[in-house]
Amino acid sequence: MSEFKLNFRDTETAFADKTTAELREKYRLFKLMNSPVLNQIATTSAKVALALHLPVEWLIKNTIFEQFCGGENIEECQPTIEKLGRSNIGTILDYSVEGKSDEADFERTKEETILNLKRAKNDDKIPFAVFKVTGIAPLGTLEKISLDADLKDSNKVKWENTKRRVNEICEYAHSIGQPIFIDAEETWIQPAIDALATEMMELYNRELPIVFNTVQLYRRDRLEYLKSSHLAAKEKDYRYAVKLVRGAYMEKERDRAKEYGYPSPIQPDKAATDRDFDAACRYCLENLEEITFVAGTHNEKSVQDLVVDMHANEIASDHKSVYFSQLYGMSDNLSYILAGNGYNVSKYVPYGPVRDAVPYLIRRAKENTSVMGQVSRELDLIEKEISRRNSK
Repeated sequence: MSEFKLNFRDTETAFADKTTAELREKYRLFKLMNSPVLNQIATTSAKVALALHLPVEWLIKNTIFEQFCGGENIEECQPTIEKLGRSNIGTILDYSVEGKSDEADFERTKEETILNLKRAKNDDKIPFAVFKVTGIAPLGTLEKISLDADLKDSNKVKWENTKRRVNEICEYAHSIGQPIFIDAEETWIQPAIDALATEMMELYNRELPIVFNTVQLYRRDRLEYLKSSHLAAKEKDYRYAVKLVRGAYMEKERDRAKEYGYPSPIQPDKAATDRDFDAACRYCLENLEEITFVAGTHNEKSVQDLVVDMHANEIASDHKSVYFSQLYGMSDNLSYILAGNGYNVSKYVPYGPVRDAVPYLIRRAKENTSVMGQVSRELDLIEKEISRRNSK
């Protein structure tokens, strides 16, 4: 009997809700992103123009922002939520404002996250909410906590405020039964984030998987961390919930390790990252009675392997403890074909004011250029679909 597999080259399904004009615009943008030189020029120009307060927000909004973001506020995201929902793809609204440092800004981001939860309540088109701890906490305080350093009184107040904000978000999520992700960040602040996530899981995951921590498998130590976290949850009798990703800060991590003279926390090569990511998925799959997990990946082989493992172990495609997730604007061939075959799948849909979302968009552009073959695959699929339509 032949091995069960999904056809992720089925572009007709992958792009069914895109017009040919939309595909051509997407193709032009990915073509730009596929050139490191043009990519660098474009991202640098955007930063300079915004710093000089030049009127370029309309241009950004109608190009890269439109491809990777749902809108400037929750209401503007509604057409995207509905469009994805018609293909049985969930939306994860991600308030993508970064780089703030004021307590008032942290409070606003906390309130926006709670608004996300309220919008998601009782709407199966929005299966998860998400937040970054750096959106509601000062970097310096997170770093000191991660180093287990002595805190000044001012830092103690900031840390207490951070814990309060995190708890308010997770407590509200628990009160309405709405799962929420706590995103992973840089290694030098991650211990503080892990501590917060673990405390919230212990409080609010007694009956259902409400709070999800995030594990970045491009780190050398994270597979073992995943296993030890699961065992700790089992010992304390709460549900372990985790989002598995490869990682988002590779170049920054390696540069910092070199600058400060410590061993890089990042895997030596992509093969090692792939190995640990796939091993993490298998580990979670083997422990579904105690773990709920989300495979957040654009890697076709990893997705296919997980699908094959689920089928081989007679795990239903819509099992309540297994989810897939990709970023809005990318890997539609994975998202739409998974959804079309009954798997639980969702898209991260960032939103926020154009100016505030630019750091996210620049990171997205740089990541797409650095991930081996990612943009080329996107271009090939779009080309294939345009050609298929033209030949009809």
